[in-house]
This record gives sequence, C-alpha cells and structure tokens, in this order.
Amino acid sequence: MKKFLLALLAINGLVVLKPAVAQDGEALFKSKPCVACHSVNSMVVGPALKEVAAKYAGQDGATQMLAVRIKNGTQGRWGPIPMPPNRITDEEANTLAEWVLSLK
Repeated sequence: MKKFLLALLAINGLVVLKPAVAQDGEALFKSKPCVACHSVNSMVVGPALKEVAAKYAGQDGATQMLAVRIKNGTQGRWGPIPMPPNRITDEEANTLAEWVLSLK
C-alpha cells in the first residue's frame, strides 16, 4: 500500500510540476521586453514562439542553446533583424527556453 501511495504522489508531483513551469515561463515572458518582438502564435518582429518550439523540438541541447540565445541575443537565424541581448539571469533564460519548447 505504501508503494502505491508513493507512486501516486510521485505521479501527482510530475503532473503539477509541468504546468508550474509553463505558468512561470509565460509570466516571465510577459514581464520582459520579449513581448515587444515576439508573440506565441504569430510573427511580430521575431518569429512566433510556437515556430521556434517546432523548429527545435526533440533536438538534444535545445534548451541550453535557446537559453544562451535568449540571454546573449542572436542574428541571422530568423531573418536580418538581430535579437538583442536580454538582461536576465541564466535561470530566467533557462525557464524561458523550457517554456518556449513546451509550446505546441
């Protein structure tokens, strides 16, 4: 019985954890200058975040790669307009990258 309860608690924890990351990522996205150039569903100045998620879905190291690009900026990946560096922590960049990659 104890094993069953522990397994049930573990599964519940995983189910609760995923939406929390998504919520934190979305709130963080909305609190940063990202929203000036990006939207979830459509291109603004930069690509739609769902396009980014689709492009890098299933790629090894995608979270780390996106986190570095979010923090340090990038150019030429989605067109001629550069994405400037962002004043965020490594943890915030990682949270944003995880959230972007979770979008479907």
